[in-house]
Order: sequence, then C-alpha cells, then structure tokens
Amino acid sequence: MYSLKDKIVVITGASSGIGRALAIEAYNRGAKISVCARNLDKLKEAIAIQSDNVLYHQVDVSKETDCELFINTTLSKFNHIDVLINNAGISMRALFEDADIKVIKELMDINFWGSVFCTKYAITSIREHKGVIASISSIAGFRGLPARTGYSASKFALQGFMEGLRTELLKTGAHVMWVCPGFTSSNIRNVARSADGNAQGETPLSEDKLMTAEECARITIDGIEKRKRTIVMTSQGKLTVLLNKLLPGLADKLVFNHFLRESNSPLKKYNMS
Repeated sequence: MYSLKDKIVVITGASSGIGRALAIEAYNRGAKISVCARNLDKLKEAIAIQSDNVLYHQVDVSKETDCELFINTTLSKFNHIDVLINNAGISMRALFEDADIKVIKELMDINFWGSVFCTKYAITSIREHKGVIASISSIAGFRGLPARTGYSASKFALQGFMEGLRTELLKTGAHVMWVCPGFTSSNIRNVARSADGNAQGETPLSEDKLMTAEECARITIDGIEKRKRTIVMTSQGKLTVLLNKLLPGLADKLVFNHFLRESNSPLKKYNMS
C-alpha cells in the first residue's frame, strides 16, 4: 500500500470543509503538507499546526500565476511533490436562464482551470516520484444537476481531464484518481453562487444529516493510499450514478423532483404540474 508517511502532500482550498479535513488527515498520517486558500489568515486559523512540515500559501487557483508560485514554493521548500489533491471549488444555485454568465465562468475558472494549473506545474515531480494526482469531483461530474449547470459542467470537464491524464500516465508508475463525495457537510453551499454571482449565504440541506468532512477525508486518503481509480461516496450517490447509466430518462425525473423539494428551489419556476 502507498503510505503517506513522509510524503509531500499538496492540497488546494484547505481553509474549511473537506480541504481542511484532508490536510489534517494527511498530516496525522505522517505527511508533510503544503496548503493554500484565498484567505491566508483563515487558512492558518483552520489548520493551526505549528510545524516546519506545514507550508501555508495564499492562492486564488483561478489565476495561473498564483498556482505556479504555489507549486514552485512547495518544490523549493520540500524539494519534490508526492501527492496533489485538487480540492478547491465552489458551487452555484440558480437556473441557467437567470444566471449571469460570469457565474458559469467563475465556476469553470476555479473548479476546472484551478485543477489544470496546479496539476501542470506539479506533474513532472509527481511523475518522477511515482506519486498521486487526485481531484475532488462530485456526483455532478456523472449526472448533470438542475440549477447547478455551471457546477456540473466544471466537474464533467474535470473528470474528463483526469481520465485522459490517467491514461497518459498509465505506464509511468504515477497514479491519477478522482473522488465524488456526494452531499457532505461543508461550507460549499453557503458560498455557492446565486444568479447574480453573490454568495447565497444559506444551505438548502440539513447539514447535520450529511456525511461529515472528516469522514469524507478519511475515505479519500484511504483511497489515495490504496490507489483507487474512482471513489463514489454515499448510497445516494452510487444509486444516482447507476440509475443515470441504466435508466437516464427515469433519472431525469427523479433528479428534478429531488431538487424541486429543496427549500426555495429555483425549479419551482419551471414546475408545470
């Protein structure tokens, strides 16, 4: 099994939720971690570890220069990178018809291009050390979700990129994988973009009934150590992926009805029955 002990692990979007939990889980397994977020103070507060084995960096992953500096700073401190976890991401909750196009662009810039940029600058070191590139995707990368068209598009693009890259690296000893957590308790829904691009500031789900970020991180790190190809979490997530593959027409109706029941669902505008 691929142990994270003494490995150099890079994690984006680590100031809250799954990213923070991933950083702590990796560190507790003996890894040296390099973490980033847009808010450096929040990042240091979230991962309050006083150690020379932790590197903090302020990064906006939608900017290529930020990603390049982040990876190069990590290489300068630790000499190489073993594992990259592309975790940084945002969501949305608005009908495509109503959404400002800048919302779709922002999601693609962060969720897709942020992963591409960091991977581009880390890939040579990871390949040379037969390491792992992992991306946190979503069930929305398998099944398009209503009122989340930009989010689904970014995750479909991310999984296509990762699958192509995985095949490219198949004979190198490096490993590529993606993880689809399903609904996990985190801050992503509170900061999800509304139609005008502002954070919606609330969650339509009962967060206390969802998988915890810590459990998601444990499953993800286990998967990295076992070099899993893909991880789809939660029974609901697995059923959604299976139904969409076997009975896509039925999946359309079930997914529509599921999101129609959300609090203040944007789909009520289109509910003609």
